[in-house]
Amino acid sequence: MSDVTLPHAKPMIERRWSETVWSYVTWAALAIALVWSWGPAEMGRWTYLFTDADNMAQYASGFLSPDFKDWNYYVGEMIVTVQIALWGTVLATILAVPFGILSASNMTPWYIRQPTRRLMDMFRAIHEVVFAVLFVVAVGLGPFAGVMALFIHTTGILAKLFSEAVEAIDPRPVEAIRATGASKLQEVVYGVIPQVLPLWMSYTLYRFESNVRAATILGLIGAGGIGQVMFETIRGFYYSQAAAVLILVVLTVILTDLLSQQLRKRVT
Repeated sequence: MSDVTLPHAKPMIERRWSETVWSYVTWAALAIALVWSWGPAEMGRWTYLFTDADNMAQYASGFLSPDFKDWNYYVGEMIVTVQIALWGTVLATILAVPFGILSASNMTPWYIRQPTRRLMDMFRAIHEVVFAVLFVVAVGLGPFAGVMALFIHTTGILAKLFSEAVEAIDPRPVEAIRATGASKLQEVVYGVIPQVLPLWMSYTLYRFESNVRAATILGLIGAGGIGQVMFETIRGFYYSQAAAVLILVVLTVILTDLLSQQLRKRVT
């Protein structure tokens, strides 16, 4: 019995040994990277968190008495922020579906897949704030610049997630549809999309939740919404009003998170 199982056990032992070695190498590389980046990241300044604690406490004390006198104005701007995130996410989802399929290794040849992936890399590599600055210059101040910034950046992210979902599908349904003489489009519509649709919807809802937060930041550079109000109150040292805005932002993100969780449970 031992003579029969020994040849099969040897490759298994070698594979486990190789995995162990690579695990140690990975952790060692991470440790080296952390040491290497300690100085450039100025991690030695962590002591400032404690030596300047009094200054931080004095600054934070200004936020302890939120002023909701203009709550209706704040709520209106918060709604605009959510609308910016909604439009940016929906437009990105529409474009990410074809780009995600074209980026999947099991769907397209390399000469289509590689240029598409590099384009999506560019969309993801450039931050929403940079896109917002460009669109503010192009179309002017206001929410539309924020929508376009979220649209471009989110397209790159969702296309990446969508393509990975497509690459993980069960190929048998697609092969069965292909055997009937179906076209490539029919293979995608009837063999691929039904398998990945729940995951795609989950990714989209998560990105909408993230985009609500991102849209708040875009307001700081003139892309409309509650972020612009936040920037003006902090810059003007109106800490009570700024505290009210921050509380409203936190509550909106919490509500969006709860809603997104419920929707994801129903689509997955």
